[in-house]
Amino acid sequence: MTPHLQILPGNPSFLDLPWDRSIASWEGPPIVEMPTGVHRHPVVFVSYQEGVYAIKELPTRYAQREFDALRTLSDRTTKSARPAGLVQRDWLDPHTEGSGAVITRYVNHAFPYRELVTGNGFGDRRDQVLDALAGLLVELHLAGCHWGDCSLSNALYRYDAGAIEAIMIDAETTELHPALSEGQRIHDLEIMTENLAGDMADIAAEYETSVEDADLVFGREVAERYQQLWDELGEDLVINATEGYLIRERVARLNELGFSVADVELIPTEEGNQVRMTARVGGRTFHSQRLRELVGIDASENQARHLLSDINYYLGKHGEASDSGKAVAMVRWRLGVFEPIIERIAAAWHGDDPIQGYTDLLHFRMSLASARGADVPNDEAFDEWVAKDFPGFEPDAS
Repeated sequence: MTPHLQILPGNPSFLDLPWDRSIASWEGPPIVEMPTGVHRHPVVFVSYQEGVYAIKELPTRYAQREFDALRTLSDRTTKSARPAGLVQRDWLDPHTEGSGAVITRYVNHAFPYRELVTGNGFGDRRDQVLDALAGLLVELHLAGCHWGDCSLSNALYRYDAGAIEAIMIDAETTELHPALSEGQRIHDLEIMTENLAGDMADIAAEYETSVEDADLVFGREVAERYQQLWDELGEDLVINATEGYLIRERVARLNELGFSVADVELIPTEEGNQVRMTARVGGRTFHSQRLRELVGIDASENQARHLLSDINYYLGKHGEASDSGKAVAMVRWRLGVFEPIIERIAAAWHGDDPIQGYTDLLHFRMSLASARGADVPNDEAFDEWVAKDFPGFEPDAS
């Protein structure tokens, strides 16, 4: 029995999989074991030359809805799983559990959020975990996405330089709009708060601790950080006509937070000599987009921030001032500095994301330079980094 397959370009056909059986019974290649959270629907992982993919079975109507939502979100945000295909087993009742399936690309270097919260390092990284989930919700809401089921099992995390990045992987309950109303945003936060309280209670029970010891305020604190960030992004600025520099400062502040600014609207006030500035904010991709434009490297937002600092350090060290000189120097940085070190990291480091390893090395090199009061060559910093077992960012480092 061959199902109806809708496959997006750049992915395998998946025709070799035994679609006549439920994925719960699949065994052997190309099935692979990957870390996963707690899901209401069966999930398996398959490995192809093109990469690793997650396959989730669910009723056809929900599979179609999730596939369509993920396709739309792919154009609006980088913080959601990328769809690869939709499967419809037309010989089954479309309302039954296995009548449909959604295939998504496995998110590289990412792990279930539930695993992070239950790990030994959660206490030290609690602030980062809160910020990452709050930031994810802000980005989804800016993209017009009402998630409807934010939980620890429906999100992945990965290290992003000294921070944590969160990614949504379950979109079957999402609703997409041109923009969300305040009521829709509040409703999504209420669902998140309730879900996370339940998650933390379940984790406490799993580890045989009392409910009183569960981190039941976790969701409320995510909501508080969300509101702080949302308020800062939406803050209007009233300035005099002679204070144009405040516009640049406001845009720079938003960029420093990682958000791109699509445009700035200046609306005259009743006073006549003042304007109200409103910035239309995009995704949290300002530094990653800038890095891609300059040197063609794809990295997460905070990783990109550190790589851009390294580029500026390299440019300053070589005294490049002209635009053409900087362009040539950035090519030299990528070919002569970045790529050779990435190769050495990939060969020696215990992690699976060489770019994260590079940012760890940059952080270590900076600490060495601060201690010595002088620049430290990359090769020397690398050798000492390896000798000290690859130290990275401390949990409270920015």
